[in-house]
Amino acid sequence: MTTDRIIVGITGASGTAYGVRALELLREAGIETHLVMSKAAHVTRRYESDLVREDIEALADHVHRPGDIDAAISSGSFVTRGMLIAPCSMRTLAEIASGVSTSLVSRAADVVLKERRRLVLMARESPLHLIHLRNMAAATEAGAVIFPPVPAMYANPTSIDDVVTHSVARALDLFNVHVESIPRWGGPG
Repeated sequence: MTTDRIIVGITGASGTAYGVRALELLREAGIETHLVMSKAAHVTRRYESDLVREDIEALADHVHRPGDIDAAISSGSFVTRGMLIAPCSMRTLAEIASGVSTSLVSRAADVVLKERRRLVLMARESPLHLIHLRNMAAATEAGAVIFPPVPAMYANPTSIDDVVTHSVARALDLFNVHVESIPRWGGPG
């Protein structure tokens, strides 16, 4: 039995590139990936990229449909390092914060929390209203890490890919997956 797996969820918030880049970096690191994309993720994908469903699915070791509630990732006995949701829509955040699971994305996240594994939510929305903030607080209190993909200007990004890669690499640090090629803050002295 291997525990060197990470579940990658991609939801309908803007930022499909974050999930795609996570799958690429995890493949490079030799981590087994289990992908689940919400229905809304495919709608957003069509606006944001030329990638088709099959292009993204080809990056994952295993692909699960959003309605496949009996998939392995919906069980706590299926051991993983945890789950990264990139991007994480406010709807998905609300389901996680309330413990209501209407799809495999939120069910897998719920399982990760109940098993006390790492759940990282690359929440994508701006500006935030009070309900968003309360949902973030509730998810954090349950054990999730809220990780908005905020650009690190000290890395001197020169492209959107630089910004995406750095944000995803920093999120993967939380799973002890280290991307050596990204610039890191050394600070003075």
